[in-house]
Amino acid sequence: MPLASEQPLIEDTVQRILALVPRDHIRILTGEHLAKPILQAVPELTEQEVMVEPRARGTGPVLAWAAAQIYAKDPDGIMASLHSDHVISPDNALREMLVVAAQFAAEHQRLITIGVTPTRPETGYGYIKPGARIDIKYDAYEVQQFVEKPDRETATQYVQRGFVWNSGIFVWPVKLLLDEIRAHSPEIGPHLQLALDGDTAAFFDAVQSTSVDEAVLERSERVAVMPATFHWDDVGAWDAVGRTRAKDRDGNVAVGNVRFVDTTNSIGWCEDGKLVVFGGDDLVVVKAGDITFVADRDRTPDLKELLEQISEWLKQN
Repeated sequence: MPLASEQPLIEDTVQRILALVPRDHIRILTGEHLAKPILQAVPELTEQEVMVEPRARGTGPVLAWAAAQIYAKDPDGIMASLHSDHVISPDNALREMLVVAAQFAAEHQRLITIGVTPTRPETGYGYIKPGARIDIKYDAYEVQQFVEKPDRETATQYVQRGFVWNSGIFVWPVKLLLDEIRAHSPEIGPHLQLALDGDTAAFFDAVQSTSVDEAVLERSERVAVMPATFHWDDVGAWDAVGRTRAKDRDGNVAVGNVRFVDTTNSIGWCEDGKLVVFGGDDLVVVKAGDITFVADRDRTPDLKELLEQISEWLKQN
């Protein structure tokens, strides 16, 4: 979806990195249902650059699988993991930081996560408590603590105490990641050889669903955090459209044929037809396909919870 610019987020992400990484070194990790739409959205890529996971098992297994594929080609390879739902500027600052992070990761044998200085007490992000600086040559720090998505009061305390957002942008030597998975992740480690042997289906059948944060980063002593040198936002929730798109004088953001009347600080997204929002404040209203979605802006980070509650209803209707 074109949530941040006039082109899909996945195209933004690929364009952002092509100036640093050759096309044939880029891999898109995705499910079968998205493989074809992604190739249509990103004409620079071919099927060779798309890795389709047989089943969704979370970021832990899929990044382990990618690392195993890279290791088979280059045991000394450095891998960067970028999400496609991020808004980043300027792009060259990200590329410059990835180069420095790769140098630090190789030199110090660390798993790097990029931390972002908070601009608000966000409840939809994970946080990191940085520790001591590791090397005076690099702006990189030990990780004292990973914490998951907090409530608003706790998030406010984290911001005041100097915690940073966990951006989900990672850089690491693939051999180190695989070693740390073997050492710390019973969900993935015992089955890693299947991925290294190329038996992808068996690997995904055997592993447990888990995030890379829970499986490795929160358990390893080889993790470091580097503060971002670029502007970053996560558009994984609808509220983020209000931060990435131009607002009218009442603070509303419209995408598509949307009309706001006596409405403030709201987001309207209309893929077809017309949408009118009358007398509302702090709302998200989305009209896409045969579904209309209306939510309080503060609740949009809870969309995953909502989908779990209504999944059966959606299937039946």
